[in-house]
Amino acid sequence: MSKRLIFTVLACLGLLACSNDGTSPTATREPRTLDDIKASGELRVLMRNAPTIYYLDKDTHAAGPEYQMAEAFAGHLGVELVVVLEETINDTLSALKAGKADMAAAGLTVTKQRQSQFLFSKHIESVREQLVCRRGGNVAKSLDELHQVSLEVVAGSSYEETLQGLKLNNPKLSWKSNTQTGTEALLQKVWDSKIDCTIADSNIVDVNRRFMPELVVMLDVSEQKSQAWMMPSGSTALTSAVNAWLNSSVGKATAQVVHDRYYSYIEQFDFVDIRTLVRRIEDRLPKYESIFANAAKQHNLDETLIAAQAYQESHWDAHAKSPTGVRGIMMLTQNTAKSLGVKDRLNPKEAIPAGALYLNKMRERFDDTIPEPDRTYMALAAYNIGRAHMHDAQTLARKLGKDPARWSDMKEVLPLLSDKRYYKDLKYGYARGLEPVRYVQRIRNYEDIIKGHDE
Repeated sequence: MSKRLIFTVLACLGLLACSNDGTSPTATREPRTLDDIKASGELRVLMRNAPTIYYLDKDTHAAGPEYQMAEAFAGHLGVELVVVLEETINDTLSALKAGKADMAAAGLTVTKQRQSQFLFSKHIESVREQLVCRRGGNVAKSLDELHQVSLEVVAGSSYEETLQGLKLNNPKLSWKSNTQTGTEALLQKVWDSKIDCTIADSNIVDVNRRFMPELVVMLDVSEQKSQAWMMPSGSTALTSAVNAWLNSSVGKATAQVVHDRYYSYIEQFDFVDIRTLVRRIEDRLPKYESIFANAAKQHNLDETLIAAQAYQESHWDAHAKSPTGVRGIMMLTQNTAKSLGVKDRLNPKEAIPAGALYLNKMRERFDDTIPEPDRTYMALAAYNIGRAHMHDAQTLARKLGKDPARWSDMKEVLPLLSDKRYYKDLKYGYARGLEPVRYVQRIRNYEDIIKGHDE
């Protein structure tokens, strides 16, 4: 199937139901059948721009958990994915009713009100709705105090439905419904102290708190809820096809890969660490940006990845030193520095290119059939623990029926290198296998924060 992506951002592009003058779509439209979708060669899916749904990455490639899942399902049907972008949740629901698309994959929570109007697939992601305020600002520490803060939520969202239920026992409760923007923008307003608090899904909070570290979760305002794909009420065959795919081994594997890529590396929030990173992005990173960029370009690596690795190693301190004697912004050992031709480990102009060269050497020692980004994650782990122990881990992965070419499998196997039941039979023996897993996890986290800050 072609990887071509069709962006549908206007109300009427010939694919949509339009009036004769082309000004607006009809109010309602019968949903296309599954056979119609296959015959057309296109699956039209409503999405919104958000880090948990759909966005264009640094290389202008489509990305996002909902996008990647929908693209895989479209491939299963043998059709192309057509992304129909809408601005708000209300716009998304209205567009689905109007027949602009076959389904919506837009971080939509399953609620009773929505179930009365639409069909839902089985569970895609689990979330909790959380009250988010700003550290040091006016906050609510309990549901009884909610009426004491200025609260703003997305209009037509599941958060409004939750608040309507809470208001039954708290008549003083009030909030503003924002019809113009999304949850991420409201989190920004809280961070900018323009409003006291908002409500957001836990996965959205986890992603955004790394960019806005002063945000604080005060409490959960709901039990765990399911997010799922939404179809028009008459799309029973499409809903069945979606559920069959999600329940299949391929669908489950895809969901695991997507979750691992976008969520599993996000560690438990560390306010002090992230606040320090955000501050150093502004006062330290500019001194080294050109060096990171040149080193990355020379070795076909991502400059933000190299910057994130350097932050993990030294917090961008050119004179860093560990008790074991590794030194500099890339924390090179004396032997490694010598092998790479580095005369002064404390000189970032030498140390950063050497670190990039070493990482690339590690990457080249893995089979080039290993897809990216897994191959780079393997290289980072090898940078941390050594290629020999990574070889052992891949050997053990094969014995355990895991895939040695998938980082999602390798990060489960690596911690076993410290378990005597396993390491006693390995060539290079014991290793602190959890360490490279956390090392890669932190670098991915830092990389995402740096990119988000730049954007």
